[in-house]
Amino acid sequence: MLYNPKARYTARATQFLYLSVLAVLLVTTFYPAPVEGVSLALILSVKLIPLLALAIPVFKGNNRGYIWLAFVVIFYFTQAVVSAWLSQGAAGPVILMLLTLLLFIVAMVHLKVNRRVTG
Repeated sequence: MLYNPKARYTARATQFLYLSVLAVLLVTTFYPAPVEGVSLALILSVKLIPLLALAIPVFKGNNRGYIWLAFVVIFYFTQAVVSAWLSQGAAGPVILMLLTLLLFIVAMVHLKVNRRVTG
């Protein structure tokens, strides 16, 4: 629910970044090559289910959903930083690191803009 007309922009930016993170996670599963000896369904479910569980709150603009999104995105950011470091700056982990950082920041800005004023 949007409490402020300006929050429409931050909500759209958050949704775009959310979808971008999902897309990068999906692409990095298959490119450059899938991990051999591990089920692709298992890899995709471990990568995507925590974020997909938050799809409805993100697209409905639920503030609590955005708070949970921020908590979950921190884990993805941490994993991306470690992968970027270990791969010596490979493009996939660096892009994921930047997108998760932006997603976290924009979600927090949205929560700030979309506060319900009481009183």
